[in-house]
Amino acid sequence: MDSEADVAAKPGRKVVHGAAAQAQILEAVDELFYRAGARAVSVDEVARRAGVNKMSVYRQFKSKDDLLLHYLDVRDARFWAYFDASLARHPGRARAQLLQLFSDLLQRATQDGYRGCAFVNIAIEFPERAHPARRKVAQTKLRLLQRLRQLAEQAGARDAQALAHGLALLMEGVYAACQTYDPAQDLLQSLPKIAEALITAAGIAAD
Repeated sequence: MDSEADVAAKPGRKVVHGAAAQAQILEAVDELFYRAGARAVSVDEVARRAGVNKMSVYRQFKSKDDLLLHYLDVRDARFWAYFDASLARHPGRARAQLLQLFSDLLQRATQDGYRGCAFVNIAIEFPERAHPARRKVAQTKLRLLQRLRQLAEQAGARDAQALAHGLALLMEGVYAACQTYDPAQDLLQSLPKIAEALITAAGIAAD
């Protein structure tokens, strides 16, 4: 097995240490796993895209599963940043916040290169519910359901749990539909109206 010095000496290879290496690797993983899937992407490909050697990857992450969990952590933080940014546009107005979530989701789902929900994609790739990645997916989705229910309660829904379930299912449908329908179809454009209809049917009056 090559020593670190031998690896560093090979053409086109370099040893990058610490936080810089981790940042480069996670940036590469974020793009590769999201676009092509975690199973399809090898550690060698991650190293090439990150501009580091394979030894650098394993110095920062003990296994590919560890790398996958860090990828999901990054995606989780990004999702909640989107979520909180939507809510911040309407402080103290839960109905408007719920509507804004779906308006902003529509904007993301219709962007070029959007591949749906990273957590849904990973769940499809890893059928074993006991897999650490699947447990992380379940935790994120449960937190989403809890946040939706909290907003539904704040907005005064007659049945906050039922509304949260309906909105969560609508969200999951968007993640699939944006990948399966031709972009020329205007199906996704109906998303805000459908969300509003669910919210109104739950007994939440307009602000």
